[in-house]
Order: sequence, then C-alpha cells, then structure tokens
Amino acid sequence: MTDVHPEHAQLQADRIYLGWQYILLHPDPGPPPKRPSPAEEPSPAAAPDAAEQELLRRERRQEDMLNQPVRFFRTFMLVLAVLILAAAVAGYLAWPFALAGLTAAGGVAAICSYALLQGDRAVKYRVLEQQARDERLREERDKELFRAQEEHAQRYREWQESKERHDRQLTWYAVAVPDEIDRIDVAGGTLPGWSALITLLGATRLYSGGHLTVLDLSEGAIAKDLIELARKGGDDPLVWVLPVDLPRLDLGATLKPEAFADVLAHVVSVSEEHRTTRDLSFDNAILERVLEVLGENATISQVTAALRALAQVGDPRDDLRFGLITATQLERIGTLFGRGVSDRVVIERAWALESQLRKLETLGTEAVRLPPARLRVVSMDRQAGVFGNRVLGTYVATALTHILRQSAASDRPWYHTIIVAGADKLRGDVLDRLMDACETSRTGLVLTYRSLTPTVRERLGRGHAAVAFMRLGNAEDARVASEHVGTEHRLELAQLTETISESLPGLDGGYTSTISQMDDGRETRDESHADLAGDITESTEWGRTADKISEKERVLQRSREFLVEPHQLQQLPTTSVIVTDATAQGRRVRLADANPAILTFPKTTLGELEEVREAVLALDPKAQDGDGEPPPNLGPPPPRLDWRKGRQ
Repeated sequence: MTDVHPEHAQLQADRIYLGWQYILLHPDPGPPPKRPSPAEEPSPAAAPDAAEQELLRRERRQEDMLNQPVRFFRTFMLVLAVLILAAAVAGYLAWPFALAGLTAAGGVAAICSYALLQGDRAVKYRVLEQQARDERLREERDKELFRAQEEHAQRYREWQESKERHDRQLTWYAVAVPDEIDRIDVAGGTLPGWSALITLLGATRLYSGGHLTVLDLSEGAIAKDLIELARKGGDDPLVWVLPVDLPRLDLGATLKPEAFADVLAHVVSVSEEHRTTRDLSFDNAILERVLEVLGENATISQVTAALRALAQVGDPRDDLRFGLITATQLERIGTLFGRGVSDRVVIERAWALESQLRKLETLGTEAVRLPPARLRVVSMDRQAGVFGNRVLGTYVATALTHILRQSAASDRPWYHTIIVAGADKLRGDVLDRLMDACETSRTGLVLTYRSLTPTVRERLGRGHAAVAFMRLGNAEDARVASEHVGTEHRLELAQLTETISESLPGLDGGYTSTISQMDDGRETRDESHADLAGDITESTEWGRTADKISEKERVLQRSREFLVEPHQLQQLPTTSVIVTDATAQGRRVRLADANPAILTFPKTTLGELEEVREAVLALDPKAQDGDGEPPPNLGPPPPRLDWRKGRQ
C-alpha cells in the first residue's frame, strides 16, 4: 500500500512530475451546530413569587368583579341589621320584631359571607392548579432541553470530527505520468509558465538521480531558476550561451562524416521550409563528398572554405594561406563534380550551403575539457539575430539526434531527459528525427510549443506521449486544444493558483555562461544542502513569492470549477497545466499547478490522487466521499529531499 504521509514521501524515479492537483476529499463542514438554549425566563428565585402574585392578582380581580353584587348585598343586610337594632334600643320597634329582623338580616349576611369565602377558596384552588400546570410544563421543557443538548453534543462531536478531517487532509496531490510515456508535448503557455514547469520537472528529474539537457530556443532564460536550484542542491551546471560560447561547444565533434553531413544539411534547410527530402539528400551528397576530401575531424570553417572553392566564391588563396584547405584538397574539390549544366546546379547549392554554414564557423575552435555535469543548458542569446538563432538551434537539435542514435538504449527510461523549449522553431522533420532517436534510446523528451502551427498539430500527442496544455492566447489554438481535451470535462482551479500567477513578475535578465568562466576554475559548492523544499524557497522566484502568502491561505483555500472551453483556456493562470494521458482505464484529464513552490506546502503529497484515495479507503472503507477517518499524522512539514540520494 502506498504511504501518503508527507514526512515519508519520496520522489520516484519512475514518475515524471508535472505539477500538483488541488482536491478536497473531505468537504468543509461549515460552522458548528448552534447550541440550544432555554427561552429567556426570570431568575429561578424570583420567578415563582412573581408569577404566583401576578396570577393571584388576576384571579382576585376577576373574582371581585363576580362577587361585587354579593358583597354589596351583604353590606346592605349588615346596615339593615344595625338600623333594626338601633330602632329596638330607641323603643321605636318592639323587641320580638327586632329579633326577627336581626335574625333574617344576619342570616342573609352570613350566607353572603359564606359565598364570598367560597369564592376566595376557589381563587386559591385555581392558582394552585395553574402553578401545578406551570410546574409540569417547566419539567417538560427541561426534559426537551436536555434531549436537545444531548443531540447537540452528538452533532457537535460529529462536526468536530468532520472539521478535523477537513483541516488535516491533504490538499495538493502530485500529477505525474509514468516513465512508460515516451514524450511530453506542452502546447501554449507563457515564459513564466514554462519556467515553472521546467523548474519542477527538471528538479524532480535531477533529484531522482537522472541527467538533464535543456535546449532553450525561447530566448527567455526560462531555466534560470532550475540552474540556481541545481547549484543550491550541490550540482554545478554547464551553461552555454550561443553564439558567444560557440567556439567552446564541442557538440557533434565525434560524429562520423556521414552523420556530420546530415547534420549540416538539416541546418541549411532551416530557412527553406519548402525543401523536400530529395533536396536534403542533394545537399547531403554535396557535403558528404566535401567531407570525404577534407578527411576525419573536419571543422565547420574547413567545410565552408571547401564550399567557397566549390562555388567559386572569393579567392581560394586566402583559405590556403590560413590553412583551412590544402592545395591537394583544392584540386580534388575542383574535380568532384563534372562540367557543364550540372556545375551550375552544384555551384548554386554550394553557395547557399556556405552562406548558411558561415554562422557556425567558430564551432568547437576553442573547445576545452569540461567536467561532468548532470544539468546542461544550451541557450540562445536574445540579442543575436533571429535567423542565426534558428540555425544554431537546429544544429544543436540535429547533433543531439545523431548522438542519441549512436548511443545504446538506457536501462532506465528518462534517466537522461531532454527539454526543448520553443520546439515550434524547428522544422517538422528535425522534430521527427529527434522524437524517434529519444524513443529508441529511451531518453525522455519534453517539447514546448508557443503556438499550435500546422506542423505542431500533426505531431501533438503522436505516439505514446502525454499532452499538456497551458494558457493559449490565440483563439484558434484554444479551439483546437479544447477539441483535443474534450469540452465535457469539468476541472477544479484553486484560488491560490490564480493569486500567485497574478502577483508573480515576469522573467528578467538572461543566462550567465559558465563555459566562458571555465579557465578561472570552478567554484566549490556546498553539498550539505539536502532540503529540496527549502532550496526552492530560497533560490527560486516561485518559492519567494509563495513564502509571502500566509500559512492559512496556503493550506486551505477556495476553488472554482470550469469547463474546458476555448475562452477558459485563454484565461488559464500562468502555472496551470491541463495534462492528458492514456491509461488502461482510458484517457485521463487533470488540471495541475506547475508552481514548484507547492512542494513546500504542509498539505502537499508526492502521491497521486488515486493512490491516496485507495490508501484512505484501505484504512477506513467509510472514508468514501468524506465519511471516514483520514490517515493519521497528515500535518508535519514536507520531507527533506536529498539531491544526492535519489532513487536509482
């Protein structure tokens, strides 16, 4: 079972990491349930007396209204009895009559008094009865409140467990493709987006113990962060900036004459898109015969001198004086091809070949012995001519192709990885040959294209390749990409991805050549660094930008969903990558963030989403859809990753 704990995570050599996917397996449970509270009542000490007195007053007021006639009649009888007694004492009334009157009046008054007494007793009885009902209601309310509080306690415990699951869960899952994939085609994107993707992909390849070659045709210095990161990790990259470092570039020096002629023929064709295979073979034949005359280890300057002699351009004595060709070679060159009409065809092609290859005349003229390096970067100076850079880029790509064709297949796929940034600047046949050579030698190949030209569309995803789409500003390119991915897919985009993409400045400056400083001796690097996450924070612009974001924003944030539609692809954040690859279960479509700084986040794992979900379900089958417990201990910081201890 896969161990998904961040503190145990390790980069795996059999995976090509392209970014991280933001997914919440356990949704936010929301605010805690509200605690039930009793209705506002008077204080317990004052409540009974106040209620009793109010009830007693109310009942007495009602009883007084009902008994008012009786009380008035009793008072009348008592007054009458007093008058009868006074009349008897005064002698106005005989005592027998007075006694009879007193008895009658007193009896009626006594009956009225008894009725009033019964009314008072009835009032007290009703008060006591109401108090008993209130007491029963109070007891019922207390029981209901107790039951509600018990239910609240249970709901709160469940909410607390859900909240703990939500807060402790992983949020960023690795998006990787297996090393069984031969190639990765990256379509679209900006220079900062390419920088993020190449930094992430290159760093994980280097850590896994592999070697990396970057051919940067973008003229945007997109591998600067990768170079700094490699240095921080103890490596010492080799960086060529062409054409300044062309004299010290020995690429292709070991090629046989036939292969060297093929390389030069393709270099010449860079400005002639209309040239067919037949035309290339004609140029190749001319160059092969010239190299046969010049012998082994012929330089570009010797080739151009021979082509000038063949094309009858300039004074050959100048080339003889500089030692570029000998008199014998000059004589043989003059008789390589016959006379007549064919001469004019050869002369025209020789002249065209010489005019193109002059840009490579200084190639390898000051070659020095270079120490081994696991990261090599060949870049084009943005201040040089556009056409000259295309010639140089085509030469490097074609020379690499022939070197790979002569190499034995690697035991480990992607052990050596080649990244070509701005591959749409190369001819289609140059790309085809490079793809075939990488596939045969089991060399990993990553091609990035700024636009989806017809040449690129024909090759996008061809063979066993994964395709990644970044921001596509052109509407037609966005339409083609959405049709390739499928507009029915709904992807989740993290707010953090948009936040960092908006706040990150553009690329600034260019490469600094390490080849021109080789005579000064190489610096001794501190190889004590073993923390890849820390190195990303310190040495890359991505890490420094992400470090300014608060911990709360980095751990859990909001997200939004969108459909893969053209207008959405035109508005993708800088580091967003839509990765599509074929699996046994069908084609997968995933949205990743190529920002390398995400590796430093505490909720990031190097496990993929499917693996983590399986691991969670293995620990608790009820965890499907957020109903179970997550794996324990998901909170420690990310692991320390040692560049020198990668898996082989």
